[in-house]
Amino acid sequence: MQDAITAAITSSDLQGQYLNSESLAQLEQYFQTGELRLKTAAVISDHAPDIVKDAVAHSLAGANAAKPGTAMHTTRQYAACVRDLDFYLRYATYAMVAGDTSILDERVLNGLKETYHSLGVSITSTVGAIQSMKFVTTELLGEEAGCELGCYLDYICDSLT
Repeated sequence: MQDAITAAITSSDLQGQYLNSESLAQLEQYFQTGELRLKTAAVISDHAPDIVKDAVAHSLAGANAAKPGTAMHTTRQYAACVRDLDFYLRYATYAMVAGDTSILDERVLNGLKETYHSLGVSITSTVGAIQSMKFVTTELLGEEAGCELGCYLDYICDSLT
């Protein structure tokens, strides 16, 4: 796992260069949003079970997710969906605090799409549930903080599709 600082330094070091203006601008943005990211992480930590519960409810209300052949047809599948959404929220929060998606690649996305296909889990329903979680967090956190977390939830969705 990297963070924005480590990623910028590692990239420059591998090239044998000083930090360039692009790297410095990325670091400046990272530091400017630091307080927002930490406050957002604190609210998510305090409300994670409610966020997941509301996201599942929102997802079920807007889709046919509970029909046979979809992600939440059985109680077991429903519990797995709740577990997975909690997992995605936690790791998206880690990535947001770090300002880097590498933890998502390493610990969440590596082989996830293939696993879901082999288990018959609907990628469409999963992406819909993650998008519902993005909506719920934005409602709770406000537009700016919701956007800050939302880009990491979008990264998960984009990687699944």
